Amino acid sequence: MRRPERLGEALKVEIAEVVGFELDDPRLASVTVTDVTVAADLRDAKVFVLIRGTEDEIETALRTLRHASTFVRQQAAMNLDLRHAPHIHFVRDTAEENASRVSEILVDLDRMGEIKKEVDSLES
Repeated sequence: MRRPERLGEALKVEIAEVVGFELDDPRLASVTVTDVTVAADLRDAKVFVLIRGTEDEIETALRTLRHASTFVRQQAAMNLDLRHAPHIHFVRDTAEENASRVSEILVDLDRMGEIKKEVDSLES
């Protein structure tokens, strides 16, 4: 495993801990850190977060996270004993949202019988 990937995994654990336990903000109660990617030069880190709630709650939580990114960076650097911590950029992770939407569409199609018609026509 290369150094950016190792640092990304360590940051993921540490940032999840800081966001979950050290940031005492009710707007961040539904935030889950799903992944962290670190640039090859180790200067920047994209933190992918999954946020449950309405669009307004999601936008508010993202603004709050971006506002707290300096604190999160300092805490992560201190806890991981890093001399130079990467700049943290919080990004909304939509992969799970997209997967659940596709799942909902498949369930709806199954209820309407569309999937069975397609499968039957493919088998013929």
